Amino acid sequence: MLGLKLPTDPRWVNIVEKNIDEILTDHAYCEQKAASTAISLIVSFPEYTELTQEMIALSREEMGHFKMVHDRILDRGKTLGRDRKDEYVVALLKFFPKGGSRTTQLVHRLLYAALIEARSCERFRLLSEQLKDKELADFYHKLMISEAGHYTMFLNFARKYGDRKEVDQKWDALLSYEASIMKDLGTSETVHG
Repeated sequence: MLGLKLPTDPRWVNIVEKNIDEILTDHAYCEQKAASTAISLIVSFPEYTELTQEMIALSREEMGHFKMVHDRILDRGKTLGRDRKDEYVVALLKFFPKGGSRTTQLVHRLLYAALIEARSCERFRLLSEQLKDKELADFYHKLMISEAGHYTMFLNFARKYGDRKEVDQKWDALLSYEASIMKDLGTSETVHG
């Protein structure tokens, strides 16, 4: 369903389980960045009314997720750690050339967002199926469903605002590029790394 060309090695969950606090901190910042992305799309493309309406709702939802993750950190007697650079996202954002028309820029940003949500969904599925902590596994199951909805929303907007054939070609190329990035990741307790 997600179209990812290289699935995460299931052993990644073993890495995560050795340091749940690290994945929770990384996850909290991922939710915060997702909210920021939604707000940034509103600021950059306010003339797309339907997109703006959806991004308003998404920014609220993502900050709600941030709070949920933050609450789990506090429940564990910890505090939110410092944000770290997301090597996955840094590498991913190098794929499309800078510039182009406003529509092209919008489509590229929507495709990036769709792919980040798809990979998060895939990772959350693994956590929901394999974590020994059942409460945390259930938590990730609920978030997996949410991420799947975000993935399809972003991809559908890209197809709506861009030429469908061109968007699908770009999506396929981006998926291949993402698979090449993932070959070197999956060895740390981060949502995408």
